[in-house]
Amino acid sequence: MKTVKRRTALKLAGSAAALPLVHIRTAGAAGKLTMVVPDHWVPDGNVAMRKQIEAFAEQNKVEVQADFLTGPTVRQTLSAEALAKTGHDVQVFPLWEVHNNADFLDPVDDVMQGLTRKFGPTNEICEYLGRSDSHWKAVPISTMSLYYCALGRISVLKQAGLDIQAMYPAKPEGSPTAADWNYDTFLKTAEACHKLGMPFGIGLSTTGDCVNWVGQMFRSFGAELIDKNGNVTVNSDAVRQVLEYSKKLVQFLPDNAVAYDDASNNRAYISGKSALVFNPPSPWAVARRDTPALADDTWTFPAPAGPAGRYEAYVTNFWGIWSFAKNKSAAKDFIAYMMQRDKVEERCNATIGYDIPPFGSMVDFPIWDKVGPPPGLCFNYPLRPIHKAHPYIAMSPAPPTIAVKAYNRGTISTMLARLHSGQSIPQVITWAQDELTGFAER
Repeated sequence: MKTVKRRTALKLAGSAAALPLVHIRTAGAAGKLTMVVPDHWVPDGNVAMRKQIEAFAEQNKVEVQADFLTGPTVRQTLSAEALAKTGHDVQVFPLWEVHNNADFLDPVDDVMQGLTRKFGPTNEICEYLGRSDSHWKAVPISTMSLYYCALGRISVLKQAGLDIQAMYPAKPEGSPTAADWNYDTFLKTAEACHKLGMPFGIGLSTTGDCVNWVGQMFRSFGAELIDKNGNVTVNSDAVRQVLEYSKKLVQFLPDNAVAYDDASNNRAYISGKSALVFNPPSPWAVARRDTPALADDTWTFPAPAGPAGRYEAYVTNFWGIWSFAKNKSAAKDFIAYMMQRDKVEERCNATIGYDIPPFGSMVDFPIWDKVGPPPGLCFNYPLRPIHKAHPYIAMSPAPPTIAVKAYNRGTISTMLARLHSGQSIPQVITWAQDELTGFAER
């Protein structure tokens, strides 16, 4: 992590009003609440968020300052405020940042108890990333939280022998043929699409998109690199099995797969050069605007199943409250207000179904049935009970303080990149053993 000097930290933490997309609402004289909100790539998502913040401010007679920040700015601001011990009352904590800042966060067990009592439990990844020392240190939110589902070209996949609409129709009862969507089928389809000149747009670099799709595949084979106790377990039969499989798969990926960034898969799909990507439906949303025929030829469906089950990467954001926050009571009220079902659904509608709620009871929003074209394309984007699938984050179940190092380094996707370059499986395992041991011992 980049070091931030204290003088810089104080300057950053004290200048929130100068940040872009700042919105201030004064509703009365019952205190002031400052917060950071994820700056959504779907503009209407920010519109809906502002509307709800204004309603909260008016209802609670609180003066609210909300700063809409992008991911890199969020992380820089987190680092600055943690060092300076001053800043926003409510902060956004992406992915691993709850654990990175756990010592500076107030527990929010009471907020989570109220929410889970009303809406049921969150998924296991929210607990893995949001709990520390037996306490909830932040509340998982829906905004900019997503699944890495499969997003595929209906017509091209049919040419390759895969009818994804028959496997995963847009209807609650599902389909008995969905069991055939496994990694054996995935490999055969990848080869067929490669021959058609439409390779799967999945990369092998160290960026988040690459780490997440490789991670979900490893977990589906039961392959863990580090166990829950922090022991390095890369030298295992399960890891060798998934690497044997991957050695075949990487032959059919794009020539530049090792150079992919997080936008490469989107670009490949939107340009009509790829049959399948692992992504939330953002490529479809762009195609709907710019290339309607491509959008109408798109379908979302879960990741394939492996010998150990079906797993799909889930990336989530949290709202947390600094231990040095000035208005903790209003901060808790705000988070609880924004995570009510009607508020979450309103924001989800505004983002055309992009945002995934952390509560399983909320995956029945009608937006995923209605949005199109084609109608029903997003029904299978959120994981539902009929999918018999599990959310996952790469490098779990390793202790988060260790897992984050390997995740940020891209160790798991680099293993496949090394296979792609011609290294043998023993060479790849030896390299990974050294790499992971270094993380576990620090």
